[in-house]
Amino acid sequence: AIANALKAATFADKITWHLPTPASEQPSLMSSLVKAHSPAYIKKLWQIASSGGGPLDGDTPVSPRSYDVALLAVSAWLDGVEVVLESANPAFVLARPPGHHAESDAGMGFCLFSNAAIAALFALEQPGINRVAILDWDVHHGNGTQAIVETEARIAYCSLHQYPCYPGTGRSTERGFHNNVLNLPVRPGSDIAIYQPLFENKVVPFLANFQPDLLIVSAGYDANAEDPLASINLQPEDYALFTDYCLGLTRKILFGLEGGYDFDTLSQSVVATIERCLQDSVLSAEF
Repeated sequence: AIANALKAATFADKITWHLPTPASEQPSLMSSLVKAHSPAYIKKLWQIASSGGGPLDGDTPVSPRSYDVALLAVSAWLDGVEVVLESANPAFVLARPPGHHAESDAGMGFCLFSNAAIAALFALEQPGINRVAILDWDVHHGNGTQAIVETEARIAYCSLHQYPCYPGTGRSTERGFHNNVLNLPVRPGSDIAIYQPLFENKVVPFLANFQPDLLIVSAGYDANAEDPLASINLQPEDYALFTDYCLGLTRKILFGLEGGYDFDTLSQSVVATIERCLQDSVLSAEF
């Protein structure tokens, strides 16, 4: 749905599309994976898939191809980091499964590997990258991302999310091991009138103070009013405003798809995000 919407957009000719590097040809894939996930968990996921599939938990089924596709998604995120650093312009990783609920030794919430955390740790190994920030605007708290990066002083994590809501984490009192975590829980029914002051007074100052060399956005779009999985009332055009705040910090932004389950508003929101990025440069999209 998103690909079709982007190819039909008025700015379609400005998008450069890339297929992800095959997992077998991605030199940093497995070394990056084990920085975020335990070998035992990686083996468990492979075994479930290779034996024909089965449930990882109550709402995370694994199909025979899930392991390979999840590796390919991680590869796309790694490619995205390289594209952003080479071009100094935004890129969007249009890949599933999502990742921000996957913890080091457990997948959950539709997530198998913690894409954003893996990408952030990979980015720190690149020349000139000393600090990476992750902004998570998915409607759910990225418990996996936070758990993996909160001990790393060179990574900051900021999340806006509905609370109470799945997975029940993300309290405002959680600050990370280096005061590098900012959680901003919002009540069900919240809309842009709640989100905009949070961006201006909390999100932007937190990220600006951290001075990241790369900004990674866990771009979930399930906070839309039409999305069936939560109760936040954002509109697709609101994500254009969020993107403006990010671009005000840096153009070195890697957006990566997380949640979003109403296909129309999901597609419209990604279009709004990318349109803002393309106002004065060419965007690369990883698909």
